[in-house]
Amino acid sequence: MKKFNYRAKNKEDKEVSGVVEARDERQAAKILQEKGFLVISIAPFRKSLTAQAGPLFSRISITDLVNFTRQLSTMATAGLQLTVALDILEKQAKPSMAKVVAEIRREVESGGTLAKAMGKHPQVFDQVYVALINAGEAVGSLDKVLARLADNLEKKREFQGKIKNAMIYPAIIILAMGGVGMIMIIFVLPRMMTIYEEFQADLPIATKILLNISTFFTKFWYLALALLAGSVFGLRILNRYPQFRGMIDNLTFRLPIIGKLRQETMLTEFTRTLSLLVGAGVLIVDALKITMKAFSSPLYQHSLEKVTEKVEKGISLASALSQEEIFPPILSQMVAVGEETGKIDEVLTKVSTYFEQEAEMAIKGLTAAIEPLIMIVLGVGVGFLIIAVIMPIYNLASQF
Repeated sequence: MKKFNYRAKNKEDKEVSGVVEARDERQAAKILQEKGFLVISIAPFRKSLTAQAGPLFSRISITDLVNFTRQLSTMATAGLQLTVALDILEKQAKPSMAKVVAEIRREVESGGTLAKAMGKHPQVFDQVYVALINAGEAVGSLDKVLARLADNLEKKREFQGKIKNAMIYPAIIILAMGGVGMIMIIFVLPRMMTIYEEFQADLPIATKILLNISTFFTKFWYLALALLAGSVFGLRILNRYPQFRGMIDNLTFRLPIIGKLRQETMLTEFTRTLSLLVGAGVLIVDALKITMKAFSSPLYQHSLEKVTEKVEKGISLASALSQEEIFPPILSQMVAVGEETGKIDEVLTKVSTYFEQEAEMAIKGLTAAIEPLIMIVLGVGVGFLIIAVIMPIYNLASQF
């Protein structure tokens, strides 16, 4: 199937434009005519400049996705036809989200399923989201699945917000320190250098270090920019290799407090996602495979891959989880209870709440540890600047 851009007039004699999928232009025109459009022009699909720069200027946030899911859930529960609900949401959403909703609506109007239509936009709807919608459509409980999805996304947004809020204070302090340091190096020290040279002052080692740094940034600024760009580019290339990602991941988990926070975050996302999938009727093996792909941690992906292989061979999920050190004992113990009672989705939901509370405790610990650490770094930085900048001036003044 090919895509075609079209311009047409609708039943209200208003000009509209969009994209239609068809084998050729003739079939595209026929599809539009069946929908009541008077075709003006049809041409092979081409992305606009705004669409080509999509990720830079039209990013869809988790808040947009939460609002879309919640509103669609409400309309589905009220019994509104899916195409009508999508049409309403298209008009209410911001431009970037409205474009996605419009494409989904056109796909559904053409006879496609909602899951298939959403699957064509992986940058917005991940594999977990699409799998849940597919399960909901298969068993005829799309409204319930959408409601659970909306609840889950709201919890995820709230959880991510707590982590971001904990990082705001240290980020501001670090940026301020970096800004002050660059101002001193680029603007203040070069002027101070002329005074030192006139009086032939004997400079401390700290001052000499800062002056060399200042000279490098003022005279060879292009090299500094090239080094920065090269470092970013190099890290992006290295990040493509699983070995490098695994090494960084392993290092992150070993860090005090931060490692604990990342571990609890991974476990929260894992148990919450698996609970959603199992509760929607997805088979446990399929749910594990989907959850594995949703992991951002290579270490957890590798461990969950081994767990999935063992479950496929007939081993219980609780037993498979207990054989992987990366998963804490409480997880396998609770899963065993869920398997015995037949309520594994409810047990996983409770476990995810437990891990979320543990993560919040880790966030508080991180915040408490960062504040004195920042004060120490600030003190060292200010002391270094005093020694490097003020001491030479004091020595010059003492000579008179």
